Amino acid sequence: MYAVVRTGGQQYRVSTGDTITVKRLEAEVGAEVELSDILLIAGGDAGPQIGAPVVDGAVVRARVDSHQKGDKRETFKYIRRHRSRVRRGFRPSETTLTITAVEA
Repeated sequence: MYAVVRTGGQQYRVSTGDTITVKRLEAEVGAEVELSDILLIAGGDAGPQIGAPVVDGAVVRARVDSHQKGDKRETFKYIRRHRSRVRRGFRPSETTLTITAVEA
């Protein structure tokens, strides 16, 4: 059984035992987290359940493994005719989750 989960403005296809990296969540390392924005559940006996916009009563449980900074991302801004160039970089904060259960 798998689910499509929305967190941090992005969607992830997850099943039990998967490890995903999402935008930072406010939870302690080792804590249990419930993800409630479930857009789709499929792979079960009853067939796929598609939410409008979310599936009612569906929950994905996950364990917080770690918090870290991601790979460096660069932004570049160029304004023509003004000879203006701005180059900046940042490292986003991320959380690594291990999916423990998908419940419909």
